[in-house]
Amino acid sequence: MGRMKIIFIIAFAIISTCTLAQRNPVVPRDNVPIDSIRLSDPFVLADSATMTYYMTGTGGMMWKSKDLKLWSGPYRVAETDPSSWMGPRPMIWAAELHQYQGKYYYFATFTNQEVFIDTVAGRPIERRASHILVSDKAAGPFRPVGKENYLPEDKPTLDGTFWIDSDGKPYMVYCWEWLQNLNGTIDKIELKPDLSGSVGEGKTLFRASDSPWSKERDANGNIKPHMVTDGPFLFHTSTGRLGMLWTSWVFDIYTQGVAYSENGTLDGPWIQEKEPITPPNYGHGMIFKTFDGRTLLSCHSHRIDSKGRTIRIPKFFEVSLEGNKLTVFDNH
Repeated sequence: MGRMKIIFIIAFAIISTCTLAQRNPVVPRDNVPIDSIRLSDPFVLADSATMTYYMTGTGGMMWKSKDLKLWSGPYRVAETDPSSWMGPRPMIWAAELHQYQGKYYYFATFTNQEVFIDTVAGRPIERRASHILVSDKAAGPFRPVGKENYLPEDKPTLDGTFWIDSDGKPYMVYCWEWLQNLNGTIDKIELKPDLSGSVGEGKTLFRASDSPWSKERDANGNIKPHMVTDGPFLFHTSTGRLGMLWTSWVFDIYTQGVAYSENGTLDGPWIQEKEPITPPNYGHGMIFKTFDGRTLLSCHSHRIDSKGRTIRIPKFFEVSLEGNKLTVFDNH
């Protein structure tokens, strides 16, 4: 199956999931096993205030658990402003939860399918951007922090994540989508102290083509670096080394990689690991600590069934951050 066909199958599946979540009534269920949940981009917040795990992702919904095995949900938690650029029914992708200065922040990608900002190679580009919502509680509801746009209106951006850099300032790290620039990037932009807006302009940290492991074939069958950047997430190892999880493709295989900052800051330079860090067909990872002290990587599996449907299920890998590198163990 061709790479572009696979990517558009995935896009259709995400669009369908987001549309259904917005239009159909939500009926939460209890005691749902983790492998029975269908969720892309699973992000887990272990909230010590409630001793509860909160899991978000694509679709704008939330799941809750006390043990990471049985979950209740889904719950609708994102409340956007219908008069904003998002429109009345935005698609919601890759939502994350971050606790900061006594509040809980919901970083997510919102798409208004009624607005187009560009056309590249004959393909219309929808209005899509990373944005931030806020709540006093981990369970939400989450509403916009302010009225400002965080990122340029003429660029499709996605998968924004949160980081406090060595200068003590808050940043959003995000992807500038390959659909427009044809070589996806991971960028940063400084945020205001209260996260109500951004400061200055974004800066590119690295490009999809910098990866030695991601690959695709051009129209002539020649192998070249892949163009997709997806799902950045920042972490420190036990020695203080700054790393970044991010995802791309090895031909038709969804793949999780990692890079490390040579100077310990977001500005890098970033050195890409030569090999992926998880088994094939897992990606969009993040790292969290459990209440009993384990370190886990949350990501989703990726496969296409016999009917062409994309199946994505949350998966937790045990990991170690000891020393200078992230080590992933396939023991879950």
